[in-house]
Amino acid sequence: MAEQHSAATAKKTSAASSRRKARKKRRKTTGSSVLFKILLIPVLLLASLIAGAVVGYSVLGDGSAGEVFDLKTWKHMYDLIFAPG
Repeated sequence: MAEQHSAATAKKTSAASSRRKARKKRRKTTGSSVLFKILLIPVLLLASLIAGAVVGYSVLGDGSAGEVFDLKTWKHMYDLIFAPG
């Protein structure tokens, strides 16, 4: 009877320890997933910057959305901001 009790206790203990090991087991991150995460943030930031410039210039400023990508527009804004005097 004592052997059956100890065998049942051993089974419960081994099952519990295997569950703990399975819980502690972590997935390995691959280099490509890390590279994807590193590149995702700058790409999203650039996309939001472009979208914000288009919305701000065309909706709030009543200009054409295509003029946002014109170099003359940015030179004009630079001259307005940094004009002497």
